[in-house]
Amino acid sequence: MEIAFDFGITNTDVAVQDNQELTFYTFSSKKVEIAFILEILSEINLDTKLIAKIAVTGGKSSDLQDALDGIPIIKINEVEAVGHGAKELYQIKDQKFMAVSTGTGTACVTYMDNKFHHLGGISVGGGTLQGLSNLTIDINKADEIEELSRIGNKKNLDALIGEVVNNIGSLNPDITASNFSKARNMNNFNNEDIASSISNMVGEVIGTVAYLNALLIGVSNVYFIGRVSKMSNVRNGIEKRLNLAGISGNYIEKQEFANVIGAIAYLNANT
Repeated sequence: MEIAFDFGITNTDVAVQDNQELTFYTFSSKKVEIAFILEILSEINLDTKLIAKIAVTGGKSSDLQDALDGIPIIKINEVEAVGHGAKELYQIKDQKFMAVSTGTGTACVTYMDNKFHHLGGISVGGGTLQGLSNLTIDINKADEIEELSRIGNKKNLDALIGEVVNNIGSLNPDITASNFSKARNMNNFNNEDIASSISNMVGEVIGTVAYLNALLIGVSNVYFIGRVSKMSNVRNGIEKRLNLAGISGNYIEKQEFANVIGAIAYLNANT
């Protein structure tokens, strides 16, 4: 039996591989230390005597000791975890592809020349979504933000291309020209509209960095992993930006567990 931990800023994801079957768990993140690993093992009722290998990635996992009760702790670079996870989840066979990890922040990873490379990242992601929502509507839970954003209408806060300028090339008039610009002169917006606008803005930023990096390396598909790109209005924002550049976005079940899936895949391939 093998177990993998991905220590994110917000969530710690866990995958247990037993006879090639994977089981997943999620916990709120705490300090990355052996005590936290033991706490998780206790929570999922897993005896350390059954574990052959432990893989860790994310956070300060590289600072962990090299073994737990004689079980090797194998430290996997997060770029490798993201890349292997996307490749495994989507069963990608291409010699070049790009994955976008959408968590508390956002990172772009490419596979080319038989290696995974970090293209770059941005600080906008789920943490931004929850932080801005907490500041503006006093709600910081992702599921509650998602529910409100589905009801709200971002157009009540955002200025659209069609509202502020004449035709610009082939740009759709419904593309956002300026996020939140209508809030300059008004302050009576409801929580639903604010949640919708924040979700869309985060998606647009992620989509923009995704399509720019895709164009940079010459690919027309982007594979998304992580929880944030599963949120409907965030995804809508991503898609609108990708469409501007003719880039296709791909999403899949269990994408939030891609890093631990990648860590297990790394173990299977390299140990």
